[in-house]
Amino acid sequence: MAKPLPQQCPATFRKAQPAAAKTGHIGPTIFRSTDLGKTRKEAAKPPAFAKAPEGEKGRAVDHTFWLTPAHADEPNVWYAGTSPQGLFRTEDGGVTWEPFSIVSDDPQFRAWMGSVQDGTPDGPKMHSIIVDPRDPSHLYFVMSSGGVHETTDKGRTWTPLVEGLSVVEGFDAANLVSHDPHCVRLCATNPGRLYQQNHCGIYRLDRPGTRWDRIGKAMPAEIGDIGFTMVVHPRDDNTCWVLPMDGGTVWPRISLQGKPSVFVTRDGGQSWRKVANGLPKQRAWWTVKRQAMAADAESPVGLYFGTTSGELWSSRDEGRKWETMARHLPEIYAVETATPA
Repeated sequence: MAKPLPQQCPATFRKAQPAAAKTGHIGPTIFRSTDLGKTRKEAAKPPAFAKAPEGEKGRAVDHTFWLTPAHADEPNVWYAGTSPQGLFRTEDGGVTWEPFSIVSDDPQFRAWMGSVQDGTPDGPKMHSIIVDPRDPSHLYFVMSSGGVHETTDKGRTWTPLVEGLSVVEGFDAANLVSHDPHCVRLCATNPGRLYQQNHCGIYRLDRPGTRWDRIGKAMPAEIGDIGFTMVVHPRDDNTCWVLPMDGGTVWPRISLQGKPSVFVTRDGGQSWRKVANGLPKQRAWWTVKRQAMAADAESPVGLYFGTTSGELWSSRDEGRKWETMARHLPEIYAVETATPA
């Protein structure tokens, strides 16, 4: 296993760590902390779309969905993805946020985003913002809906990356509004490899190639390859974990037959193995959202996920055995890991 390449500057090593929030009285905003979460202060200028010209209908940020630290050479820079789809950037550790690149207001991107009615149940969103650890000018972002996009010139131009991806039957794959990627992950030791959990399967992309390979076809037929979340091994680009859900014709967004299971591949998706020891064997009608599964950097790797029913599960041995860490929490939207300083 190779030594990990430098990642985006980890949140725990930055002077300020922003966190997204949406409250009834303040609305969608960003809070930042400079003392590892002991205290937080609201951003002076949270993400917001530009005011629409007179007589035109504008857009308003419903919530900030995704926060990503930038390249290690940019310690005060963060990126944010919102619902509806918008891409924002801060250069002062989260005090002020500005629209980044052309994405939020470009007519072509707006067409690919579709309407609010076209979005997911909790709103259309910009997510899976990824910075290449080798090059701060090389970024990916992902829209649900709207597809996967790449820039190699720090946002001046963007190229769609949807070749090989399936869409729901009856929709046009040539139209990016038909594409609904759920989660994209970059391999720490091989930034040229990306994994994707999609509305229509599990995929892998090896750069400089541009065609995604549906590796989820190797999943057991009775399980399928539909889900929201996935994580990759911090030191092995052939290993990743997924937590599939019921992918029936009408998506119930629950575990298949009430029996949640994690599956792992250790050969880049050629084969998959169930790792569910300790997980409920019946009547567990929850699932896991796209940001709610994470891996640490220990050896063996620890895995953690939060459920829609407010349970937090963990495995300290790469999925061989699972146990609950907490119960009776609200619905869990995101799980992250950090190494204490």
